[in-house]
This record gives sequence, C-alpha cells and structure tokens, in this order.
Amino acid sequence: MIQKKVCMLGTFAVGKTSLVRRFVESIYSDKYHTTVGVKIDKKLVQVEEKELMLMLWDIEGAQDEHDLRTSYLRGASGYLLVVDGTRQDTLYTALAIQTRVEETIGSVPFLLLINKADLTDEWVITNRETEALEQKKWDVIRTSAKSGMGVEDAFLKLAKKLVLT
Repeated sequence: MIQKKVCMLGTFAVGKTSLVRRFVESIYSDKYHTTVGVKIDKKLVQVEEKELMLMLWDIEGAQDEHDLRTSYLRGASGYLLVVDGTRQDTLYTALAIQTRVEETIGSVPFLLLINKADLTDEWVITNRETEALEQKKWDVIRTSAKSGMGVEDAFLKLAKKLVLT
C-alpha cells in the first residue's frame, strides 16, 4: 500500500476541517472548531487499481504566508489549498501561501478548492479570478463541505495526481 501525506492549507474558517470530516467520515457540523497545530486523519482510497492511504494533515489556519509553519510541510506529497468563496481575502492569502509552499517543498501536486459552494449567491470571488488561475494550469474545484458537493471528487483528483507523479 502506498502512503501519501496531504496538507490542508488556507486561512482561518475556510472549511479545511469540515472538508476533511466530510471526506473521511461523511459528516458535517455547523459548529466551528479552531484547529490548533495540526490534526491528522487518514483514509484509504482506490486510484488506478492501487490502494493509497491518504494521511490528511489539517493544519491550523494562517493569516498570511508567514504564519504557515513550514515544518508541517515536510514530507508532503501534495496539498489542498482552501479558500472561502464568500471572503476575497482568503484567496489572496492562499496565493501567498502557495508561493511559500513552493519555496519550501518545491513543486508538488495541489488543487485550489473554493469552498462554501452552497452559498454561491454570497460569493465575492469572481469567475474571472478563477479562470485566470486555471489559465496558469491550476486545478480549481468548487466544493461545499456542507452539501458534500465536489468534496470526494477533489480528494480523489489529488490522489490520482499523487499516484501518477
């Protein structure tokens, strides 16, 4: 069995923990719990006829790229960069975090998840912004930890990238 470390990155309250809980346990809670340090979960998935154990490191939110504890990134095979579609600043923070991650561990597979797709009428992140990132060859997926929309697809898409690299 192959094991891969995947980090969940982004600022506070974007839904990193909720996405992990939805993927691993198929549950969602409206209660907000601040992650202190790191919480590690794991889930076994099938990708390309291979068993892959995803070690999911849910890392505490960073206000900016300098808050990111780079020691948590060591050994990461990939990451999910999470933003809240209803908060513009979370995208700017995520862009800075992505640069810091690349400087720290190099170029590894990642996806940008625009979370809270159940609240699209409140979104402030525009299609133009996401299209610009997609033109830079970023994979952008709209997710909702609350409804489950896109969650399984996002984790499995990253898992497939990890197996193929």
